[in-house]
Amino acid sequence: MDTNRKGQRMSAAASRIAFETPVSGLSPSFIDALHSDGPAPDRADKIGLYGWLIGAWEMDVHIPLANGARYEGKGEIHFGWVLEGRAIQDVWITPPRGHRNDAAAAANFYGSTFRIYDPGIDAWHIFWLDPVKQFYSRMLGRADGAYIEQLTVNETPQRRWRFSDITPSSFHWTADVDEGPGGPGGGAVQWRRHVEFFAHRMVA
Repeated sequence: MDTNRKGQRMSAAASRIAFETPVSGLSPSFIDALHSDGPAPDRADKIGLYGWLIGAWEMDVHIPLANGARYEGKGEIHFGWVLEGRAIQDVWITPPRGHRNDAAAAANFYGSTFRIYDPGIDAWHIFWLDPVKQFYSRMLGRADGAYIEQLTVNETPQRRWRFSDITPSSFHWTADVDEGPGGPGGGAVQWRRHVEFFAHRMVA
């Protein structure tokens, strides 16, 4: 009996160590399994809606403040093919690396988006994850004329994200919040600008 109890205590201690001691260091096998060289052949004709974003970008961040002033900051964005080329993942960072301790920054996030094309609905499932702000959002993305529009799903208030002024080396990215009297589906939509980014492709 004593031997069994001793073994149980040792097993419990080992479990605590396993859960409480994170493994540090780069995981080349994870990076190799996640990243892809290009789009999956079975949907390459559709996945181009966001495929032009692949690469590294720098951005100017503009945020209208409650007092009527405007915050202006800097940031960086990185896009890549993942999951056998059936999805695009990005990382949005502001303030940029090297300036993450800027206490005066009105915008502070270090998050990632998954964009996954769904042939069944001819649209993109989009998931934004930001552990800094603990903000998580699900959207559906589609082409809308000269824009790419993303609308949040089951969120109140609803948010609209848009790519516009798209060129091979720049784009304008905006976030608007619905402040209409009826809320989503209940009245006239009144979009208020929440934040906008002016991005330019980094030159290697």
